[in-house]
Amino acid sequence: MRRHLSTVSKHVPSRGVYPLGFLVASTTAGLKKTTAPDMALVVSDRDCAGAAVFTRNAFAAAPVLMGREVIKTSGDAMRAVLVNAGCANACTGAQGIADTRTAIAKTAASLGLKSTGSTLMLSTGVIGVPLKMDRIEKGIDALSASVTKASTASHEDWLAAATAIMTTDTFPKLRSKEFSVNGKAYRIAGWSKGAGMIHPNMATMLAGIFTDAAVSKPCLQAALSHAVERSFNAISVDGDTSTNDTLVVLANGAAGTKLIDDVKSPEFAQFQDNLTEFAAELAGLVVRDGEGATKFLDIQIENARTFEEGKAVATAIAKSPLVKTAMFGQDANWGRIVCAVGYSGVDIEPTKVNLWMESKNEIVHLFKDGAPHQVFDQADKDKAKRILAGEDIVIRVNLGLGKVKAQMFTCDLSFDYVKINIDYT
Repeated sequence: MRRHLSTVSKHVPSRGVYPLGFLVASTTAGLKKTTAPDMALVVSDRDCAGAAVFTRNAFAAAPVLMGREVIKTSGDAMRAVLVNAGCANACTGAQGIADTRTAIAKTAASLGLKSTGSTLMLSTGVIGVPLKMDRIEKGIDALSASVTKASTASHEDWLAAATAIMTTDTFPKLRSKEFSVNGKAYRIAGWSKGAGMIHPNMATMLAGIFTDAAVSKPCLQAALSHAVERSFNAISVDGDTSTNDTLVVLANGAAGTKLIDDVKSPEFAQFQDNLTEFAAELAGLVVRDGEGATKFLDIQIENARTFEEGKAVATAIAKSPLVKTAMFGQDANWGRIVCAVGYSGVDIEPTKVNLWMESKNEIVHLFKDGAPHQVFDQADKDKAKRILAGEDIVIRVNLGLGKVKAQMFTCDLSFDYVKINIDYT
């Protein structure tokens, strides 16, 4: 049986605050083995600035190859994001490219949009299987009809779209909020999917973020590049990266505020901070739904020389099977963590390294200045036991080398991870 960290209701919002000018629809096209929804569409009622980051896997899927082209040619005229689950359309050769082009063109035509540069397609599912284009095209017809009739998008519409893009996920990953930049109010919403094959750069992960802020394309791409290194490129479930990873952000300016078009402005800095925080929350949901996961691990690195070095240490800990299995077994084996710090590739000064494990209410100092903490009595052992019995665990490492922080989110590695992945196809 598939296990996950918590009950579905704990992480699924019952309401939201959504950006102006976006319409959302979902449908069942018959792409999954089940009768669950498997296609979604988000459309802006006006042109958007669009930015995206994609997988670095050499076997990038057809939608990724096409997506890179769309982002280059879109200018500030992005309008729609089409998503299908159940088939990744990866390693499908020329036919995969042709099918993606057909789906994008049909979506644009159905919505009355420009044939190029207006529509991005995202796909997820089994690798090496071509799209069933008859079902895709019927799905596009249904989605286009839904958004054409709609005047606004409800919370239920957004949640249904987040549900439609799921594969091995156990709950839909949706977030929304209102934020302010220089005293002006904006709204942002987004969904993500992913539970396995999760590791930078990036993962078997799709995500879309949509805002009614007015942001130029160069500023949006710069903010996204910053945000992704601190969110979707800072999570790991199993150390595998996939062929379809895409994170897209659309900004349509429907809030009616001044354009953010200077990366040196305070408005840009505020927008970037809000986007980063929002992306990190969405990315954290992916880890919480890690295949077979029972623990959510927050790896915090303090006093690194640079962000890159801090992240390298955090990544070494986060991807270590020995650390992850120890967390599953509720074993406070700090030696595995220290070992990962040591092989991270960063020039470490062992006598400056300190290590703590924490929960919301308790903290225990396990390793001090390069040696076991000498005052580790029965009370500390009991604390460690309680911390490891919980769902959320912080592993905090102070390198003593500088003043920079870095962070990774990961989960434990359980028996169920193996069970889930031995019969995926």
